[in-house]
Amino acid sequence: MVAAASGACVCVARLGSARLGPDQTNGSSSCTENLQGGTMAAPALSGRTGSVGSLGNSPTSTAAGRLPHGGSGPELDFRSAARMEDLNRLIQDFSKHDQREYDDQRALEIHTAKDFIFSMLGMVQKLDQKLPVANEYLLLSGGVREGVVDMDLDELSVYARGTDYDMDFTLLVPALKLHDRNQPVTLDMRHSALGHSWLSLRLFDEGTINKWKDCCTIVDHINGTTNYFFSPTLVADWFYQSISLVLLEVQKKPQRGMPRVEKVERNGTIISVILGVGSSRMLYDIIPVVSFKGWPAVAQSWLMENHFWDGKITEEEVISGFYLVPACSYKGRKENEWRLSFARSEVQLKKCISSSLMQAYQACKAIIIKLLSRPKAISPYHLRSIMLWACDRLPANYLAQDDFSAHFLLGLIDDLQHCLVNKMCPNYFIPQCNMLEHLSDETAMLHARKLCSVRSDPAEHLRTTIEHAKAANRLTVELQWRGSSTNLPSPQSDAGGENQPDDRLAKKLQQLVTENPGKSISVFINPDDVTRPHFRIDDKFF
Repeated sequence: MVAAASGACVCVARLGSARLGPDQTNGSSSCTENLQGGTMAAPALSGRTGSVGSLGNSPTSTAAGRLPHGGSGPELDFRSAARMEDLNRLIQDFSKHDQREYDDQRALEIHTAKDFIFSMLGMVQKLDQKLPVANEYLLLSGGVREGVVDMDLDELSVYARGTDYDMDFTLLVPALKLHDRNQPVTLDMRHSALGHSWLSLRLFDEGTINKWKDCCTIVDHINGTTNYFFSPTLVADWFYQSISLVLLEVQKKPQRGMPRVEKVERNGTIISVILGVGSSRMLYDIIPVVSFKGWPAVAQSWLMENHFWDGKITEEEVISGFYLVPACSYKGRKENEWRLSFARSEVQLKKCISSSLMQAYQACKAIIIKLLSRPKAISPYHLRSIMLWACDRLPANYLAQDDFSAHFLLGLIDDLQHCLVNKMCPNYFIPQCNMLEHLSDETAMLHARKLCSVRSDPAEHLRTTIEHAKAANRLTVELQWRGSSTNLPSPQSDAGGENQPDDRLAKKLQQLVTENPGKSISVFINPDDVTRPHFRIDDKFF
């Protein structure tokens, strides 16, 4: 069986010699951040800003532990009097229902939907040649609403697993791929809050400027020169129109085994596509981004600190690249401002987080998504940052304990409450950037009080979350049963004998995942011929 955990990295794809899997190359910096002609550097930090100093020590994390030698009775949570073993059991139960296991048919349906999305993007590229011919996508398990990328959730439609979809993914699609170390780039941070930037195209060649001129805002200088700023909103407009046009053309000539396009919707700068494949429904949140190799100067000081991943993965793996995603700061100009994203680095860091902590994080995330949904001030991404800071703060042997999921869950709740009360949640990669700076006192205290109710009875909130997961699974099973009873087309039944290669690919993928736990599995696919994949496990090719 192939297990898919929410928030896990799935793959990276290159068009042309397309590749699936995190980039492992030694990316030297291909960009500089200019501030009135100079290089933007991060201010010096004394100590680990945003770690112990900003988040504080979690009362649960520092005080919770086993009973002294010779003690009797179960271990209890001081605040709620809940038995730790009961909380551990509930977290395990939630993980069982949330993680879900996929059989061969579901694995094939996932593969079919992914091929459809990649082929669609290849057709978008051919429309006007704006997208790079040899592109590199980052595909993540879990939608934007799950916090896999630092995006604002205010403008997103409400989708629910079970009701609207069965599986969700986030796909980062570079509109500009700035991987050439000889390409000068101007990140203009003069008008932006920390962690955000404008992107000027003034140092690009004339061909690139002409290609993207209609997706830029124009600023005329006193000396008569024109500066083009790459606009996230205009890029999103173009991207949505292009995807809609391609899907409209594809649906005019349906082919057997082709996924059903059930919904195409723009949510702010995100394009959400729901596909039906057989009896499965898959949500893809597709985001146009700017991709860089190397590391930004504004996050350079973060590399000087000690981190939990030191010695487990190389620095080159962590700093291989970053993105600009179409999201602005609270007071920023939406038409010009991009947000720095370190999604590629987070994929690497996740390898170093213990399974018990990840289970606690997933359970805590499920609780806060329901509890703190209105007003939308807290994102699951805030919780992810808190978890990464906790990994830096706490000893590795403590975090590695298999039966400490309850301690970790309570600690994450404590830390999140601490962040709300103080309106301080430092970005993990740019600690000077406070992600809750814009929060009003009223909203912060409202959410802090809600978390108080969770902290007073975590068991009851876990049970509610488990029931929600069960209900979503029941809806999925019911829809699958209805689909099979009405003979809904599936990749296998529609394509007949011609689809046997896809069936073998699904089984091969399942076998590789099962036999190589914890390893980076990549698939090389040519978008013009997706029937001939090649596999890579770490550095070995098949």
